[in-house]
Amino acid sequence: MPSHANPFLRHLTDCNTATLPGGRAPLALGGTPSGWLAPELFTRMEQAGFGTPDKGFNIPHPKGLEALGEELAREGFYKSHHELFDVYPDMDQPVVGRIDRGALPLFGFVATGVHMNGLVRKADGLHLWTGRRAANKRLDPSKLDHLVAGGMPAGHTPREALVKEAAEEASIPGPLAEQAVQAGRLVYALNRPEGLRRDILYCYDLYLPESFEPTAADGEVESFALIPLSEAYRIVRDTDEFKFNVNLVLIDLFLRTGLIDPTSPQGMELRTGLDKGLSPASPGRSVTSG
Repeated sequence: MPSHANPFLRHLTDCNTATLPGGRAPLALGGTPSGWLAPELFTRMEQAGFGTPDKGFNIPHPKGLEALGEELAREGFYKSHHELFDVYPDMDQPVVGRIDRGALPLFGFVATGVHMNGLVRKADGLHLWTGRRAANKRLDPSKLDHLVAGGMPAGHTPREALVKEAAEEASIPGPLAEQAVQAGRLVYALNRPEGLRRDILYCYDLYLPESFEPTAADGEVESFALIPLSEAYRIVRDTDEFKFNVNLVLIDLFLRTGLIDPTSPQGMELRTGLDKGLSPASPGRSVTSG
């Protein structure tokens, strides 16, 4: 177990491990700073005429990213997810192209996803639905996860992605999923085995009836469990059983529901960490919540 003094703050630190450039080279799209190129792509991108490591790289026609991503997958630079994500220079800027999800960390591009707290009000307090990730998942197999969580496919808004994931991962009907309320937006940057993760998470709360029983429709979840929110609090505080980024969304939930006093020194430190982020600020801003 980590030995950090603050058992919750360590999760924020663990999700913001990226140091830039950290051996990477700056990457622009159409002249606009947009990402950080992994060293294993330097020679390949030089040969394609996109620049040099010392002066930086620029892809002048970002609309060609999809084809470039397909070429790199065929050449063995990454394993394709066969799922396109939108690419844009920074948060809240227009989409400039698309590329396979698996290529995003190699280019250090911003990636977007949705996470939903599936909550149930019971006589003995608030409960949280959790999912156990399938053992054959490429990333973080068998870790605890949210009831609904996933990447945002190309062309989708956050809410559209949420409704899609809710149906696929937990068989939640569209009209019920539409009742979810956006609770925040979290951003972090960390080094992972797959590369540089610069993620934006759109976070939602959905209060479900006690009679609701989730059913996995896409095979990505091994099992579901409804646990007291206080038990989720203990798991986040004392263990690393949850997938790395789920911890951040749950810490935000603990602050909003009073399990962590937001006016206490620890609560204010956590709130500041979530609001401002510990991630590198360039290229791209850190964290906004709300």
